[in-house]
Amino acid sequence: MEREELAIFDDVEKQAWKLLEKSIIYYKGRPVGTVAACDCSKAALNYDHCFVRDFVSSALLFLIKGRYDIVRNFLEETLKLQPIESQFNAYTPIQGFIPASFKVVSTNEQEYLESDFGEHAIARVTSVDSCLWWIIILHAYVKATKDISFALQPEFQQGIMLIMELCLATRFDMYPTLLVPDGACMIFRRMGIYGYPLEIQALFYTALRAARKLLICAGDEEIVIGIDNRLPLLRDHIRHHYWIDMKRLNVIYRFKGEEYGHLATNQFNIYPDSIPYANLAIWLPKHGGYLAGNVGPSQLDTRFFALGNMMSILSSLASEQQSQAIMNLIEEQWDDLVGEMPMKICFPAVEKEEYRIFTGCDPKNMPWSYHNGGSWPVLIWSLIAAAQKTGRTNIGKRAIELAQTRLSEDHWPEYYDGTRGLLIGKEARRCQTWTITGFLLAKELMRNPHHLELISFGQFDLENASQACEL
Repeated sequence: MEREELAIFDDVEKQAWKLLEKSIIYYKGRPVGTVAACDCSKAALNYDHCFVRDFVSSALLFLIKGRYDIVRNFLEETLKLQPIESQFNAYTPIQGFIPASFKVVSTNEQEYLESDFGEHAIARVTSVDSCLWWIIILHAYVKATKDISFALQPEFQQGIMLIMELCLATRFDMYPTLLVPDGACMIFRRMGIYGYPLEIQALFYTALRAARKLLICAGDEEIVIGIDNRLPLLRDHIRHHYWIDMKRLNVIYRFKGEEYGHLATNQFNIYPDSIPYANLAIWLPKHGGYLAGNVGPSQLDTRFFALGNMMSILSSLASEQQSQAIMNLIEEQWDDLVGEMPMKICFPAVEKEEYRIFTGCDPKNMPWSYHNGGSWPVLIWSLIAAAQKTGRTNIGKRAIELAQTRLSEDHWPEYYDGTRGLLIGKEARRCQTWTITGFLLAKELMRNPHHLELISFGQFDLENASQACEL
């Protein structure tokens, strides 16, 4: 690489760090998070909030740089916002929820944190992923600081327990997966992912593994036993029922419907005619595969969802063989899944009548825009992390080269539109914080793969599950 290019890329990183510093939120003089975006050209709406899911890449970056105070304060303050008593009112957050976001409000020279559990969200959908990400961030903090005593504080042990009670509660359900409404994760608008979306299952599995490490002295064996029982069931369920490659596609293609009993091979009664076999058979490489977007009664959503697949690799929800196959697919179908800006939140986009049914004619989720096949730069950190874990560093380098040549010039937009990600999102905010931190975190992971330990898990071993975080 030429010296001039290196200087340009150094300037890009310096600019990104300055913008990140500008995004930090202070509460009573202490840094507690980062705002979603610093775009003064548009109305703030809720982009002046700190979102739990948005803060993940910021948190990991701060931990890598040894700025533990911001992450510690974030964890403490969000925990204080968690309802600890049951509210017998359907319109109030239930016990154990972590808010989707919060902001600092000043009244009569007094500061307080205003939380949002979904009351101000599109369609008032509660973000299920906030609880899961919160535990994952806490685990990363303990790994980075080697301070297990922080997580052993009674209020933190109780906070983890309340979340686990929500996740492991008895329901009208017979699957090990977590049932959620549409819009409960990063894709927070109606996109036909209600039920058991892959992203939630991957985060659920990761949070279970993190909680199992952190729940040391809670004194509730029932929750610990529940985690131990759920982990292998969830892992095996996802690896079998969600997996799609050419071998599995051939099995699904010959499914018989209306089967009954324990010997049924088509356990979810998937109707073969609902699967786009012709396109999938051409698109899937010989040694590639991926985890489906959703599986439920008579449903196999064959869309590729990026975050769910990347987190499945990082948490070892996907097997080592499956992880390599996912990376093979990304490499082989680069133009579709990455294009000119890492990477697409899902592929393909839903179009025409399917778009009208799935999204309710959502004007922001037009085909190849926003959550409907748009490209999200924040996803670059999870792509780089998955590439590092699988030893596919060539994929990581290729993705970084795409991002660093465009993001700064485009003023760090929230998302990109189009089949190749060539258009800046029609309604994208500029100076989007998780775009900035996603890029910076990706660079740090490329420089030092050991940082992967903050977010990555090895294959699950029940015998060693009870061991505390390795300090």
